[in-house]
Amino acid sequence: MKKRVLLTATAGIGLAFLPACEIFDQIVDQVPPVSAPVMLKTTSVTPALIRTMPGFGHVQTYSIISSDDKLPESPDFMFGGSADGAGWLRTRDGKGFLYITNHEDNFAVSRITFDQNLKPVKGEYVLNSDGGQWRLCSATLATPAEHGFGPSFITCGESGPESRTHALDPFAPVNAQAISREKPALGRWSAENAVPLPKDAYSGKTVIIIGDDDSGPNSRGVGNGGQVVLYMGNQGDLDNGRLYLLKRTNDDQREMDMRTGQDYDIEFVEVENQQMLTGAELNAKVDELRAIKFGRVEDLDYRKGNGANSREIYFNVTGQNNTGANAGTYPNYPRSKYGRVYRLVLNPENPLRGKLRLMLDGDDRNSKAGMFQNPDNIVVTKNYAYIQEDPNRYEDETHDAYIYQYNLNTGEFKVAFELDHRRNEQDAARYNASRPGGGGDPEPTNPPYLASALGSWEYGAMVDISDLTGIPGTFSINIQPHTWRGEKYRNPDGGSLRPNEDQASQMIIVRGLAR
Repeated sequence: MKKRVLLTATAGIGLAFLPACEIFDQIVDQVPPVSAPVMLKTTSVTPALIRTMPGFGHVQTYSIISSDDKLPESPDFMFGGSADGAGWLRTRDGKGFLYITNHEDNFAVSRITFDQNLKPVKGEYVLNSDGGQWRLCSATLATPAEHGFGPSFITCGESGPESRTHALDPFAPVNAQAISREKPALGRWSAENAVPLPKDAYSGKTVIIIGDDDSGPNSRGVGNGGQVVLYMGNQGDLDNGRLYLLKRTNDDQREMDMRTGQDYDIEFVEVENQQMLTGAELNAKVDELRAIKFGRVEDLDYRKGNGANSREIYFNVTGQNNTGANAGTYPNYPRSKYGRVYRLVLNPENPLRGKLRLMLDGDDRNSKAGMFQNPDNIVVTKNYAYIQEDPNRYEDETHDAYIYQYNLNTGEFKVAFELDHRRNEQDAARYNASRPGGGGDPEPTNPPYLASALGSWEYGAMVDISDLTGIPGTFSINIQPHTWRGEKYRNPDGGSLRPNEDQASQMIIVRGLAR
């Protein structure tokens, strides 16, 4: 998955180090308002690999960029595979846009320049695999207007418990692409996302919520699971703050002991000297501090609307199979299998206290979330959460990955989208016949018809870009069609750590979703 936050107005950003010949526009203290809404249209040769579900027929879909597109100002650039966490920026004159996104399995980050109507014109990699070092999943673009610091693209490593989190300058020159931007104070986790709360959540403080996408046992065979982690420092300080783990006040560490609709008292307990600890040592703190052991904490987001909403956080637990540390039958295994969505409400005076509630439970197959196939990314607006699936391939899948719409006020729960693998025997045969040895599509106008099992594709970031474009209900969505592979897609970022990575991917825009 996933992420997110667009920049509309910014103050106090030091850009003097950028050379005058930089091709992309710099942002200034105040970005002018949108003079006219963006004129959206499909700009990619690849059709949108998504279908709208009943009740959402009014939603318009546009394919914007894919790995088969050539950009006029950088014809050698290729939009890499497994596009995931992302953020958007406006240009100085308010007419153009910058898009920065992770390419998860490439361990890389690209930056795309768009014109005033969101047509891509230029692309480049601001971090290749040598700098990325780990799988880069979800991400959050922190901005001065929203978070009180930045702009900073906070992107997490997810290659095991020794991975770290980067904080990238979204305007970094490309000659810095092999330089890591680690933030040791955020700890070592197999992290999915690190989400700073808005600056009005806690005055003078930066509070970051991190999701630890861990599932395995430690070296002693004891399962530690995934954690919800809180970092707190002075506003904008990502280097000297303190780190805390989420626990229930009654010391119960079992995720499956929590039931839908009940509030549980929680606190965050400090991990001392976190910068000195390895990932293994951090994991060892889980039992010592009695932290909750979740079945892989994935993406997180806060409710929009300022005030108390800034302290209302939703997060997905994607789940893990009932083997090893999670063995058992429902409801006797310790962690979620099919996935859950939680709401965490922090105390307005003290972010280390709060209430945790299970909102949606995929393990209860008779509940409204009983269709869940491992929720991964999430984006939260003022009134809705959009929940995206990444099936864990248990071989019991009944559909391709869904995006669900969850009404935060009424609890109404609907399926909005399903990934469209464009399967049929004739098209798949024609497509595969054109690819001897797995080569790329020789006719770029042909869509990627691909043989694929149910649930083998997933989503990346879903970003609310309504304010950015001047069009209410507009979102960008990254798509990871994992079976779309070929020699021509190999190693687009040019780094040395992933030379054989050969996936393709896509970013689309949808218009007409409720916020």
